[in-house]
Amino acid sequence: MNKVYCYSRCSTCQKALKWLDAHGVAYELVDIKADHPSEEDLRRYHEQSGLPLKRFFNTSGQLYRQLELAKKLPAMPEAEQFKLLASDGMLVKRPLVIAGAKVLTGFKEPEWERVFLNGSR
Repeated sequence: MNKVYCYSRCSTCQKALKWLDAHGVAYELVDIKADHPSEEDLRRYHEQSGLPLKRFFNTSGQLYRQLELAKKLPAMPEAEQFKLLASDGMLVKRPLVIAGAKVLTGFKEPEWERVFLNGSR
């Protein structure tokens, strides 16, 4: 089952869920604010994804800006970045989707089409 971490008030998440529903993709919806991924989960998702860790941060979020993470992250050790991400779901890029062996951050329709419609999972 695909796991989709979303925030209900996020317009990108709403758009992503509509896309999944329109294409008949089954998923388990997880409220990223109330039930955010653990540090262990984030480490596993990061490894699975092959993406840079920065792609897991919600760089347009208020909390990211308040903490001035754009300045701090480049010098921050990776272990500290994982702890920070796991501390608050609002720091995590959303939607965060776990689709079998694939991990998607954000909603990019061409990427989602490759994963969910072309069977390249």
